[in-house]
Order: sequence, then structure tokens, then C-alpha cells
Amino acid sequence: MWFRFFVALLLLQAIAAQADPAAIGQIKTVSGTAAIQRNGAEIPAKIGDSVFEADVIDTGADGSIGITFIDNTVMSAGPDSEVALAQYRFDSGNFTGAMLTDIRKGTLTMVSGDIARSSPGAMQVKTPSAMLGVRGTRFAIAVPAAASK
Repeated sequence: MWFRFFVALLLLQAIAAQADPAAIGQIKTVSGTAAIQRNGAEIPAKIGDSVFEADVIDTGADGSIGITFIDNTVMSAGPDSEVALAQYRFDSGNFTGAMLTDIRKGTLTMVSGDIARSSPGAMQVKTPSAMLGVRGTRFAIAVPAAASK
């Protein structure tokens, strides 16, 4: 009886672990109003919170946020920004992966990490009017709110 219960408990833990997506980064700084849109819910951003693929980062008129990803890419969004973490995968064993960030409005600065260093072109940033391929660098982008409509 106890053996069956123990096996069932282990199976449930394994299923729960598979259902929980892996964090792709962590919030390092937050100032003013900043939130994460995840699965239809808006979550106030807090230092130490994890971010996941498909999250959308929103900052208010007084807001900014800084995130460090698991490949050591650093991203900062300024006031009145909306940035979708559209795609992210990273293999720390061979430092390969891909990243697609979609800035819909506002400002974004990035310092690329291991993905761009090991796989030039695998890191991309989409704007309302262009798709940028990142090949290992630092850059800043500004998208006016009118351009996102």
C-alpha cells in the first residue's frame, strides 16, 4: 500500500515538473510601474522574479525594468515600453540557442550574451518596421508609440 502511494507521488511530481516551464531569466532591477503579462494575467514586476518565454514586459510612464537571461544577455526597457519575449531557448552545455524579442513600443537596450556570441544571427529583435539580427554587441532601440499601431 505505501509502495503504491510512494510511486504515485513520484509520478505526480514528475508530471508537475514537466508542466512547469523553465525560467529564461530573472528581473534584476525595477523602478516605477512595471508588470509582466503572463497567460492573460498581469503580474507586478518585482526584483528576483523569473521571466518565461512568451511573457510580455510592460512599463508605465515612470517605469523601467532590467532583466538578465540565463545566457547572460542583459536587457533593459525604459518608460512606456512593451516588449514580448517571443522565443527563447538556450543549451548551457554547448552555448547554443535562439532568442526573439519583439519591442512593440518604448525603448530597449541590450547587451548580448552567449547566444549571440556562439551563434551569430540566432538573436533577433523585431520592431513594428524591421527585424534586426544581433551578432554580439550592445545596442539601443526606440519605437515611438505611434509606430506600434
